[in-house]
Amino acid sequence: MTMVDKDIEDSILETHFAAARCANTVLPAGLAARMLADADRVQAESLRVGEGALAGAGRWRQLLALLGGWPAMGGLATACAAGVWIGVSPPDFLPDPVGLMAEQNSSVNLLDSYALSSVLPEDG
Repeated sequence: MTMVDKDIEDSILETHFAAARCANTVLPAGLAARMLADADRVQAESLRVGEGALAGAGRWRQLLALLGGWPAMGGLATACAAGVWIGVSPPDFLPDPVGLMAEQNSSVNLLDSYALSSVLPEDG
């Protein structure tokens, strides 16, 4: 397609869009009211079905439905497993929390520190 063909196509489309914007389309009498009534009926029916399904269910089923059902629980379980995996064996570009805790604990000796005496309350 050449640039001239593209310009002609754009002008034709723009002509049609301008005509559509100028056209005053009116829905047939009562169509909008029937569409809104049907939407209200469907919405009320879906609410009744949802409430009825959860009314007799236990707390775990209600929580499961609130979270999005089993597909959502599968995603949560996967995210949890990935978080544990990354926490236990982090990639090289992330700090190792277990190693950091070991370093902090080995460098601070609370029994030989003067800071421990300032933390403990004095009796008397």
